[in-house]
Amino acid sequence: MNLKSLALTLGMSKTTVSRALNGYPEVSLSTRERVLAAAKEAGYEANPMARSLAVGRTNVFGIIYPLLPSDLGDPMFLSVVGGMASALEKSKMNLIIAPVSPQNELPSYQQMVRGRRVDGLVVSRTLVHDERIAYLIKQGFPFVAHGRTELAQPYAWFDYDNEAGIGLATDRLLGLGHRRVALISAPLELNFALQRKNGFVARMRAAGLEPDPRHLVDNTLDRRSGYQAMQLLLACSPRPSAVIVDNHLSGVGAVRALLDAGLSIGRDISIIVWGSVEDTLNGSNVTTIDQPGASAAGAKMVEMLRELVGGAQPSALQVLWQPVLLPGSSVGPGPG
Repeated sequence: MNLKSLALTLGMSKTTVSRALNGYPEVSLSTRERVLAAAKEAGYEANPMARSLAVGRTNVFGIIYPLLPSDLGDPMFLSVVGGMASALEKSKMNLIIAPVSPQNELPSYQQMVRGRRVDGLVVSRTLVHDERIAYLIKQGFPFVAHGRTELAQPYAWFDYDNEAGIGLATDRLLGLGHRRVALISAPLELNFALQRKNGFVARMRAAGLEPDPRHLVDNTLDRRSGYQAMQLLLACSPRPSAVIVDNHLSGVGAVRALLDAGLSIGRDISIIVWGSVEDTLNGSNVTTIDQPGASAAGAKMVEMLRELVGGAQPSALQVLWQPVLLPGSSVGPGPG
């Protein structure tokens, strides 16, 4: 049954039936209920393309992403995207991921917005100063930032508490007597990396300790750079007795460097990694800062984006979830 047949059956105009099916407020509740009941009984399903044209929407959300080779094998990234896709499928909507080179990222946003190819966007890997977010706010285009940025205007964002998470790791190591604690960071133009580093330095200073500049290594966001960063730390004299890695991609390389150096992890040196490294190191029981519910986080961002498209204020859509510390055997008492 098509829309015309359903309208004839009900004795209504096609416009009234269409508006009732699409939830227009000018249609009375009794009329809407009558139309929905008749549509259900007749097994009527709206033509998605026709509906999109009628309401001026694509029923598609998007992510423009400068994919790294490691992203496609990253279980965290895949879980978040899977949560988004699953939530959208339930609403008969779609998710597109547009891989781009870093230098073409902002022009891709401009092209996507000008062409109205999607109803809304998720902005990932937010920067400390993020041109993408500033552009989307200026254009009034619906988006949810996966992470935060330094911006005065209100915008919708979802994030985990970076300062609290790094504080859990730092306090754990300090409580075990470690005083030479190092930090391996992602590039500091990424907002999460800067927040985690600032949180680490603040926690160390609150304990009366000034981090050794040689023990602060940044610009690591894959296995190779994590491996090389750990080698730099092991070459220091004195070397750190404990290391925190602020992202799991680098964490895999850092743990591998310790194993290759023949060190006993948890006894010779302690390590805590932000994010799970279990699947890539043959079950190594690494203490981690975990971001619970990656799939649920993806679904939450979709929910927020739908609310924005529906007219919600960005300032009412700012969500901060808490990380947790998962103990493992990679942490032991400090020296002496």
